[in-house]
Amino acid sequence: MKKSKIKREIKILQNLKGGPNVIQLLDTVKDPVSRIPSLVFEYVNNTNFKTLYPTFTDFDVRYYIYEILKALDYCHSCGIMHRDVKPHNVMIDHETKKLRLIDWGLAEFYHPKQQYNVRVASRYFKGPELLVNMRMYDYSLDMWSLGCMFAGMTFQKEPFFHGRDNHDQLVKIAKVLGTAGLYEYIKQYDLRLDPAIESILSRYQRKPWTKFVNNYNKKYMSNESLDFVDRLLRYDHNKRLTPREAMAHAYFKPVREYHAQKKAEQAHLAPKQHDAEHHPKHKQTPQRVGQAEQKKDEAADEDAQGQGGDVDAVGGGGGAQHNAENVHSNNAPKDDNAKESTVSDVVMKEQQNQ
Repeated sequence: MKKSKIKREIKILQNLKGGPNVIQLLDTVKDPVSRIPSLVFEYVNNTNFKTLYPTFTDFDVRYYIYEILKALDYCHSCGIMHRDVKPHNVMIDHETKKLRLIDWGLAEFYHPKQQYNVRVASRYFKGPELLVNMRMYDYSLDMWSLGCMFAGMTFQKEPFFHGRDNHDQLVKIAKVLGTAGLYEYIKQYDLRLDPAIESILSRYQRKPWTKFVNNYNKKYMSNESLDFVDRLLRYDHNKRLTPREAMAHAYFKPVREYHAQKKAEQAHLAPKQHDAEHHPKHKQTPQRVGQAEQKKDEAADEDAQGQGGDVDAVGGGGGAQHNAENVHSNNAPKDDNAKESTVSDVVMKEQQNQ
């Protein structure tokens, strides 16, 4: 690995320090012989995605995709493309719901109208722009990769586009999105399709997303999920959602409500904690300490003078009632999917149209 590549990754990580869900660089150390730097990162108790993803609920998928969007929105706002979004580069500690986007080795600073290397991203997550050698790409490449990741999670087909090589990868994409859209994209941006790809590329009709729904993945399906994947997996990079637009999509309504609920709970608890910590009765000023000592002395004198008399003990009569606030925190919000239109609605609509 070139030292310049490592230095670029360090510089990018320093630029992103403190960003939401971006892995934090803690330190760098150099090998005393080779002088090659090694990077020290925060620890994430990750579970392999091949084991973890099949256990996800519908809400889990929404929650973690939303968390990735936070990281992408931040890095894009800092002028940085990740260029290698895939399950292998997303660390998840499911117990604490901690997610970190890692491996910024292929990341690059974005400059408008600059040409970039197309040999980035892993094959199954490469955007069409890379496969047709369009070098003037931008942040939207990350959104295609995220779309591939999302499709793999929700359709339970990992990877979703499974090409044998880069040429076959584009064929696999065309079999889903259709060849008409591909040729339209190439024409619009004045690109040329590699003759080697044309020789293996047949005419394919675009498939509706409902064709990928089955009994194994239907728990993740809704009109909103199908619309979301459709707005990410588009040939034209300028027509894909940005991270900010994606976070506002109807698919993430349960997640936004969950975060709003948690925020409201924290706001409700904060004043009470503040009052408890700053309540006058908890403050022992010198004046109060002196008054308390004086009362103790007076009480002792009264006891000494009244030892011959009857003493009535005043009891609590049943005790004081302590009302403890019951703060109910729910890791999963109410089932908003009941309010959403299901994928069966889409299927029925398509059948009626046919």
